[in-house]
Amino acid sequence: MISLVAFLGNYGREYEKTRHNAAWIFEEALPFASKLNWQSKFKGQYAVMDRDVIREMSESICGKIIKCAAAASEKVYFLKPETYMNLSGESIGALATFFKIKPEEVLVIHDELELSPGTVSLKWSGGLGGHNGLRSTKAVLGTADFWRIRIGIGRPDHSDIAGYVLSPFSSDERIILDQIFPQLSSLLVQVLCTNPDTLLKDWSKKKLSAE
Repeated sequence: MISLVAFLGNYGREYEKTRHNAAWIFEEALPFASKLNWQSKFKGQYAVMDRDVIREMSESICGKIIKCAAAASEKVYFLKPETYMNLSGESIGALATFFKIKPEEVLVIHDELELSPGTVSLKWSGGLGGHNGLRSTKAVLGTADFWRIRIGIGRPDHSDIAGYVLSPFSSDERIILDQIFPQLSSLLVQVLCTNPDTLLKDWSKKKLSAE
C-alpha cells in the first residue's frame, strides 16, 4: 500500500504555474486539498491524512466507496519537496526514513515529457526518462522501485527543454488540466485505498482529454 505521496515541483512564486509544477497544480485541485494541513519539515511541506478519511471521501470522488485493505497503515503522508526539482529525493528520503516508509510504499507524482497533454500514466519502477526529480529520488532511496503517476506535458518543437518545462502552461493546456484532474483525483484515491498493481492494466497509459 502507498504510504507516501510526493508531488514534485519547484518552490517559488516564479515557478507556480510552470509545466514542471504540474504535480503541485494537481495537488491544489484535489477535492480534499483543503483538508491537508501542511507543515514545514523534511526539506519541504508535508501533511498527514487518515486512510479511513480518504476511503470515506471515495464515493464523492470516485462515484463508489472503495474498501481499503485490512493491512493498510492508518496514515498517508503527502509531501511537496522545497529543495527544487533536482534534489527532490533529499526531501522524500528524509520523510521516508523518519516514518520508516519503504520505497515500494512511495508514490511520486510528476510531469512527463514523453506523454502528450491530457494523457496520464500509472507506473511501477523502470526508467526515469531523464527526469531529474526521479533521478534524485532513485539516488536517495537506492532503488527505482517506487510508484509514479505521470502527468503528460508533451515535448516542445524545439531543443530548449529546460526553458520549456520552466515556462507556464498555455491557456489551452490549463483547460486540459482542468478537464483531467477529476479523473486523476479518482485514480489517486484508488491507488491509496487498493493495491496499485490492480490498476496498472487500465492506467499504464490513458488519454483523458483531447489536445
